[in-house]
Amino acid sequence: MTSEPSSSQRSSFFPPEAEYAEELTDERRAFLESAGVPPEHHEMLKHWGLGPLGVKMGLRFEEISPERMVATMPVDGNQQVAGILHGGAHVVLAETLGSMAAALHAWPHGYAVGVDINATHHRSARSGLVRGTATAVQLGRRLCSHEVVMTDEDGRRLSTARITNMVIPFER
Repeated sequence: MTSEPSSSQRSSFFPPEAEYAEELTDERRAFLESAGVPPEHHEMLKHWGLGPLGVKMGLRFEEISPERMVATMPVDGNQQVAGILHGGAHVVLAETLGSMAAALHAWPHGYAVGVDINATHHRSARSGLVRGTATAVQLGRRLCSHEVVMTDEDGRRLSTARITNMVIPFER
């Protein structure tokens, strides 16, 4: 039996305007599939979702697990004024991957919240897809840390990020 977050847990974690899905609708299932999310993760994501920013950025998932999470993001539409991928877009990709991996680690007994993220930018990208790969450094009872490496289509490292999430258990 899967644990469901109580209404008080949802209200303490989500702002009042946040969407919370009680059922996995056909529309939500189709969206998750179009983003590359395998069916075995749909149940958790019906509650926590992918987030509107990741959708706007065009993220598409290739691998999903607490230990390793991989997704791509197009450069087109995510550039800064100089025509290169915005540094904040790197961080959005890194935070999405690290946070989702930590959430999978915590589920169904708790949820994860970010407490730290940092990024170093090594080179720029002007076109194509950027691939982010989050690799678990530590999957603990209370803290999860992931290193996230963003590369271009030729496999060249664009940036490196580290994200730490706190695991918060649901109240029993």
